[in-house]
Amino acid sequence: QFRDEEPGDLVDREGGQKRREGIMAQLLNRLRAEERIAGVEFWHSPERCGWLMKQGEYIKTWRRRWFILKQGKIFWFKTEEVGPSSIPRGVVDISRCLSIKGAEDVINRAHAFELSTHSETMFFIADSDKEKEEWISSVGRAIVRQSKSVVDDYGSY
Repeated sequence: QFRDEEPGDLVDREGGQKRREGIMAQLLNRLRAEERIAGVEFWHSPERCGWLMKQGEYIKTWRRRWFILKQGKIFWFKTEEVGPSSIPRGVVDISRCLSIKGAEDVINRAHAFELSTHSETMFFIADSDKEKEEWISSVGRAIVRQSKSVVDDYGSY
């Protein structure tokens, strides 16, 4: 049956379309996050967690983020309230990491350290020298474990 449209109908339809597009974008973000997370239950029993300052990837401002190290991955979030439905703001796979070391002299900031991969170097700032050293130690051990598991998988030379 044909019915006359009210002027508000078009707005509702457009609003519905925008809602659907928003939901699709959220689902796509969730799928991409699931891929990066690779089944790691980051919300409980982390190897290490805490607040660090991280420099933005594109806009080089410093932002405080909650970091979690678990099962060969470093996840970061805007908040420390992390659960199964949380989506990380970013993930670094430790298997891509070459080194982690202090970087106070490099960026001229106290408690700074850097994490390097083949393609990039990321800088972080801890709240204290003790925190910085604990992160360097924890991530350094994870890098060694990861490289050892790669050698174990492929055998020795």
